[in-house]
Amino acid sequence: MEKKDAWKNKKQQNRQDRQDRHNRNDRQNAEMQEHGENQLEGRNAILEVLRSGRDIEKIMVARGNVEGTIKRIVAMAAEKGVVIQEVSRQKLDEISQTKNHQGVIAIVSAHNYVEVDDILAVAKERQEDPFLLLLDGITDPHNLGAILRTAECAGVHGVVIPKRRSVGLNATVGKTSAGALEYMPVARVTNIVKTMEYLKKQGLWIACADMKGLDHFDTNMKGALALVIGSEGDGVSRLVKENCDFTVSIPMYGKISSLNASVAAGLLMYEVVRQRKFGTIET
Repeated sequence: MEKKDAWKNKKQQNRQDRQDRHNRNDRQNAEMQEHGENQLEGRNAILEVLRSGRDIEKIMVARGNVEGTIKRIVAMAAEKGVVIQEVSRQKLDEISQTKNHQGVIAIVSAHNYVEVDDILAVAKERQEDPFLLLLDGITDPHNLGAILRTAECAGVHGVVIPKRRSVGLNATVGKTSAGALEYMPVARVTNIVKTMEYLKKQGLWIACADMKGLDHFDTNMKGALALVIGSEGDGVSRLVKENCDFTVSIPMYGKISSLNASVAAGLLMYEVVRQRKFGTIET
């Protein structure tokens, strides 16, 4: 009986080991596909990209290897505000495309970022009330790409994303945006709340997408506006929500209680368009 149980447990363990290997391979393939041509490897290559001033999403260094050239890379990255992650060497080995990463891999942006003031300048140049999107915790590159595409079509002046807890402008975002990334200014900020405070000083109202908010059909969203969209799972974070001027919601009439983040963003953006361009429809 004991031998039978031991054989059964070993069989279950082997099955679990195979599943774990399968999951690791899936994660590795997804990361390699996402980063693609935006991935740089090797110490000299990353030192040069830091010197060039090109926008970098993050730099991954092997844990416990912060010495010599790597130490210089980390110092330069910290000075420029680049996100630095310490990961295992095994992790670097898994995602390396050259198989000669030298303990450091950088993910560069598919497109350069702008400053928030650059976005406000676009609105001023068009002689329009500023219309911005602030994205809080959007980690899916397909969602971000779809949001950028709709934003460009809706005449949004620019999009703001945080440096952490957010996907950056990688190749997948560029592809999903269907070219919109080339025309839509995107700013990347350290602190969304401080950015909101700055925008308020510039005369913008901050509207937060929230399921408990006022129906967006009955909410005035004309004038200078920044619309905050949160992640599908957690929505807008507490501190960000507390610093918004008002909340807006999309009425739900089915059994599903929420929408995809990019779909919700699209509906709200076009409600702003409707109010700005067409106003109230008389019946």
